[in-house]
Amino acid sequence: MPSSSPVTGRATTASWLIWFTAAFVYVLALFHRASLGVAGLDAAERFGVGSAALAMFTVLQVGVYAAMQVPTGVLVDRFGPRTVLTAALLMLGSGQVLLALAHSYALGLAARGILGVGDALTFVSVLRLAANHFPARQYMVVTSLTAALGFVGNLAATLPLTLLLAGPGWLPTFLGAGLVTVAFVVVVQAVVRDAPTARTTAVRAASLREVGRQLAGAWRVPGTRLGFWTHFTTPFSLNMMTLLWGVPFMVEGLGYPPTTASSLLIVFVLGAMVSGPVLGGFVSRRPELRMPVVLGYVAVCVASWTVLLTWPGRVPVGVLVPAFALLAVGGPVSTVGFALARDYNPLPRVGTATGAVNVGGFVATTVAALLVGVLLEVSGGDYRIALLAAVVVLLLGAFRIGVWYRRARAVVLEAQERGDEVPVRLRRRRWDLRPADADRVATR
Repeated sequence: MPSSSPVTGRATTASWLIWFTAAFVYVLALFHRASLGVAGLDAAERFGVGSAALAMFTVLQVGVYAAMQVPTGVLVDRFGPRTVLTAALLMLGSGQVLLALAHSYALGLAARGILGVGDALTFVSVLRLAANHFPARQYMVVTSLTAALGFVGNLAATLPLTLLLAGPGWLPTFLGAGLVTVAFVVVVQAVVRDAPTARTTAVRAASLREVGRQLAGAWRVPGTRLGFWTHFTTPFSLNMMTLLWGVPFMVEGLGYPPTTASSLLIVFVLGAMVSGPVLGGFVSRRPELRMPVVLGYVAVCVASWTVLLTWPGRVPVGVLVPAFALLAVGGPVSTVGFALARDYNPLPRVGTATGAVNVGGFVATTVAALLVGVLLEVSGGDYRIALLAAVVVLLLGAFRIGVWYRRARAVVLEAQERGDEVPVRLRRRRWDLRPADADRVATR
C-alpha cells in the first residue's frame, strides 16, 4: 500500500504559511462551535427554553456537522480545499451574525444550523491541504498541530467570552465575531493554494453514481471503518462538556459560580493543546503504537467518568481538574482516526475517507448531548444520572473499536505476508484473526 502523499522531502516555508492560514479558519470554527458552551445559560434566558430545548442547539449544530462530513469530503476532493474554506468562512460569519440578532428560539436554531454547516467545511479542508503540502511522515504531526491550534478557539470561548457577555453583551460580542470571520475570506484568498503547483483545483464533474462509488470504496477499507469508530469514541466527552453541558453541570449540578465553571473549562482546552503535539510527535515516530494509545485512552476515560459520577457530595476542584485534563486528551487521540484514513486510501479519495471518519465523533456527541438533556428532564435535573449517557456511548464505541481493530489488522497482516508494501508493519498476535478471514471481514 503506497503512501497517499504526493510530497517528498521537507515541507517548504510556503507550505507552513498555507497550513497556518487554513488552520486559523479552524480556530475561528472552534470558537463559534464552543461559544454556546459558556453562553448556554444566557441562551436559555434569551430564548426562554429549558434543558431539553437548550440541548437542541448543540444537537442541531453537531448533527448538521456530522451529516455534512461525507459531502464535505466529496466537495474537497472535487472543488479543492481553498474554495471550500472560503465557503466555510461565509457560513460561519453569517450564522454568528444571525445568532447575534435572533430573539426567537426558531431563529436561534436556524443560526446554529448555519454555523454547523460552516464548521463542517473546515477540518477536512485543512487536513486535505496537509496531505497535499506535507510528506507522509509529517502528516500526523501537522494534524495534531492543527487540532492543538484549533483549541485556541475553544480557549477564547471560555472565560474571555464569559467576560464579553457580561460586559458588552450578547449582540456586540456575537456580531463582532461574525464580521471578523467574514473578513478573513480576504486572507484565505490571498495565501492559500490547493497544491504546491496550483492555486486552485480544477473542478471535476462527477455523477451521483461516481460519488457513491468513491464513498463506498472508502467505507470498504477496514482502516477507514476503524478510523470512524476511533473518532466516534475518543473526542465526544470533550466536545459534549465544552459545547454544552460542562458549565451547567458545574453550576447547577455541583454548585460552582459561573466564572469558576467557565474557568475550569480552560482545563479541557489546555489539556488538549498540550497533549496534542506530544501525542502527534510520538505516534509519528511509533505508528505501530497508535491503536494501543487509543485503547489506553478509552480505559482512562471510563475511569475518569466513574470518578466524576460516583464521588460522594460535591466533586472538589482538585478532582475536577485532573479528570477534565484526562478527558481532554480524547481530542488529540481522535486524530489517529484521520491518520488511518490517510494511510489506507489513495490521495484522490482521502477527503472522502477523512469526512467519513470525522462523522464518528460528532454522531457520538450529538447522541450523548441529546440523551443528557432528556435524562435531565426525566430525572428532575440529576446530572449524575444524566451523564451516565456518556458512559453508555463510550462503551459502545470501545466495543466497535475492538471489532474493527482485529478486522483491519487481518487485512494488513495478509498484505504483509503477500509481500505488499504497507504503511505500518505489524506483528501477528495470538488474538489476531486468521489470514483466511481477512477478505471476508473486509466487506462486513
